[in-house]
Amino acid sequence: MAIKALIIDDEPLAQNVIKQYALKIPSLDIVGACNDAICAQEFLHKTDVDLLFLDINMPKLSGISFLKNLNKDVLVIFTTAYSEYALEGYELNAIDYLKKPFSFERFFKAFVKAEELYHLKNKAESSSENDIDTDFLFIKSNKKSVRINFNDILYIEGLGDYIKIHVRDNRFVTNLSMKKIHSLLPQDRFYRTHKSFIISVDKIDTLEGNMVSINGEKLPIGNSYRQDFLLTLINILPINQTKNS
Repeated sequence: MAIKALIIDDEPLAQNVIKQYALKIPSLDIVGACNDAICAQEFLHKTDVDLLFLDINMPKLSGISFLKNLNKDVLVIFTTAYSEYALEGYELNAIDYLKKPFSFERFFKAFVKAEELYHLKNKAESSSENDIDTDFLFIKSNKKSVRINFNDILYIEGLGDYIKIHVRDNRFVTNLSMKKIHSLLPQDRFYRTHKSFIISVDKIDTLEGNMVSINGEKLPIGNSYRQDFLLTLINILPINQTKNS
């Protein structure tokens, strides 16, 4: 499967160079080109891409500022004529930094790094969805790919377009829907108890009325989830841990 890439660069010549180089790589598909970050934001809202070739010095909004505010989980290769931005680019976890003008050999080297990371991420996601022996998943949080062990998850909280994964000593915010994260979790261990909460059933301390307690936090059980959830618990929790249920 080809990697889908978007070019974001205000120089037509730079766009054409990347397009010509990409034609030599069968596993790279340029799906669009934008002259500025505003155009790119609109494009990404409508189209999923895997990789950005991102210029830094652009009108309206710099590539650095654009990436800092980007909510999409995409790979990034910076392309710029200004070497002084290299350090900041790497601090934002860019895969590589191509200083213009760059050769095809240098371009290909950067793409190979992106391709390796792309397949590594896909393998991790595929394992989470399909391998019943997998005991972890990878998420994108704070511009990093973070491994989360299922055994460490206490509960997951929905925050609109984001979720917050609560573990004992940390919190991780990532751009996933509750439906998506639920599909990545072992279905016999994690249950939706509310439109805004998924809990790890073996982390439950107490259950009382319409509230469940996990690690000192009281979480609600929604009316539409209550019956199925309580039926599930019959074979998991001792009856004397429930009250008014």
